[in-house]
Amino acid sequence: MKKKLKEIIKKYGSNRSFLVPILQDIQREYDYLPREALNMLSQLIDVPISHIYTVATFYKSFSLSPRGRHQLSLCMGTACHVRKAPQIRDHLVRTLQIEPGETTPDLEYSFNTVNCLGVCALGPILVADGEYHGQLTITKVDKILKELGKKGRTLKKVAANEN
Repeated sequence: MKKKLKEIIKKYGSNRSFLVPILQDIQREYDYLPREALNMLSQLIDVPISHIYTVATFYKSFSLSPRGRHQLSLCMGTACHVRKAPQIRDHLVRTLQIEPGETTPDLEYSFNTVNCLGVCALGPILVADGEYHGQLTITKVDKILKELGKKGRTLKKVAANEN
């Protein structure tokens, strides 16, 4: 890990003003910000670990814990909310057996909710691995999860006969 971290820092020099891009590169490499990497970074660029954690926790795009192979983000903005996003959220919680902001124990799925994705006319919206899926229904969500499952493990349907 130290060798890779030194390569990342070398791109920016030891300049502490490049902390955010360095953290972005670390996350791109490991898909989250490992504690060990942050401790090494603190030493290598001479920035207090408390400052690194302050920056890492300020930006929602950074994750301090491992994330799932599949990223799911459900819009809960006003337009999506009135088009049954809460029911979609509840279905995802039951099916994945995790709450928003969590990752399945097998690291297959991370699920979160967001305030607005800016495509209100298509709501409710789910972003699955960067792909936007609009006008969601529970049936469409199950199809999306099934397709994602073909890329990894297959989810068992937890709630029977939900629409």
